[in-house]
Amino acid sequence: MKIEQIYTGCLAQGAYYIESNGEAAIIDPLREVQPYIDRANADNATVKYIFETHFHADFVSGHVTLAEKTGAPIIFGPNATPSYKAIVATDEQVFHLGDITITCLHTPGHTMESACYLLKDKNGKDYALFSGDTVFLGDVGRPDLAQKAAHMTQEQLAGILYDSIRTKIMPLADEVIIYPAHGAGSACGKNLSKETVGTIGDQKANNYALRSNMTREEFIAEVTDGLLPPPAYFPMNVKLNKEGYENVETIISNAKALNAIDFEIVANETNALILDVRNENDFATDHIPNSIFIGINGAFAPWVGALILDSKQPILLVTPKDKEEETIKRLARVGYDATIGYLEGGIESWQKAGFELDSVNCISAETLEDKLKENIVVFDVRKPGEFTAEHLNEAPSTPLDFLNDHLSEFPKDKEFYLFCAGGYRSMIAASILKARGFDNVINVNGGFNAIKKTAIKTTNFVCPSTLK
Repeated sequence: MKIEQIYTGCLAQGAYYIESNGEAAIIDPLREVQPYIDRANADNATVKYIFETHFHADFVSGHVTLAEKTGAPIIFGPNATPSYKAIVATDEQVFHLGDITITCLHTPGHTMESACYLLKDKNGKDYALFSGDTVFLGDVGRPDLAQKAAHMTQEQLAGILYDSIRTKIMPLADEVIIYPAHGAGSACGKNLSKETVGTIGDQKANNYALRSNMTREEFIAEVTDGLLPPPAYFPMNVKLNKEGYENVETIISNAKALNAIDFEIVANETNALILDVRNENDFATDHIPNSIFIGINGAFAPWVGALILDSKQPILLVTPKDKEEETIKRLARVGYDATIGYLEGGIESWQKAGFELDSVNCISAETLEDKLKENIVVFDVRKPGEFTAEHLNEAPSTPLDFLNDHLSEFPKDKEFYLFCAGGYRSMIAASILKARGFDNVINVNGGFNAIKKTAIKTTNFVCPSTLK
């Protein structure tokens, strides 16, 4: 028996490859499926099953394409209503894979079709639980995403999740391994661990939502407390996962290499969004006017989903050398399939063609320290939790996630300054603001991490329970 976690950092997502005696199963695959097929071929194994823990909201799964390429059936838990052919399992239905079995455990609450898959070894002993978004390490799935589809409140769904965890997961032996669908950085929970593999016993001891003496009312209150609004692209991804989608290989082939002249023509004719995915420092130095920066080396796909509101708007790419195809794939992972082309030769070809370039003014944290004596305007674009933990009194919280809600606060008639933790998110914010006519924006290089190394005074959050 083999179990491999195939973890994708920018999505904080874990897919799984399981093989036993020449038969393989894939759980929650990504949209580009050839790596799973290659992995099975390397083992001389046949892909027998494709298991989905639920209709994912944060990425487009590869189940439809993988089924087309391998002939393996797609399996969902009870209550699932896909638009394509699939097996909708019953609770505790058993699937045989080589010398082992995989049992579907219906665990509604995160969504109503959510299921976990319990792997039993060749001796019939419980060995591992693929917990999807029902239980993470350190947290459980947020219960607010399926409210509309389920015609329930988040409190009602949280109550159902409480029952699922208490009846299906907590009775399992402490040594059973947990393989969750996500780790830290995912928007599908609020307190996920950086670890990506654990045990039932660890979670009973350390996961706030699995406390043995926790009442239903306590669970509902704690699980629903502090939930930020989900990213805007989540419903679109659920729809694609439920109804089907185009093969990512077709999307890649539709994107054309364009020289600088053709790139400009296409941009003007199609009203395409120019998306620059290079390093933030390179973007600050030179970029195409009105282009948006979201660097591929950061949490690229989730930020695309959160900030590019129209997934069908044509996209033109400016990428580092040889990163064109990877960028298109990563856009497609979150349902952004409208990439129509990329700048052949990168930003250098734009420069050689003599076209106009723009830049973002940047300062060091040390310079900011001097500037703060002049009563300047500063904005903190980190997440609310980061701001609460420690911040500058001079810089109000204007989270990048909700930048559109704060546009009226940014001045157009004088300079203002932005910072995040390290510079990546503030450069995204600066690019969006410049594209909207805020030409006086200045980015703080190194962000809050650099600010803390200066003498600039910061305010630390003090937990009320620690006050005497």
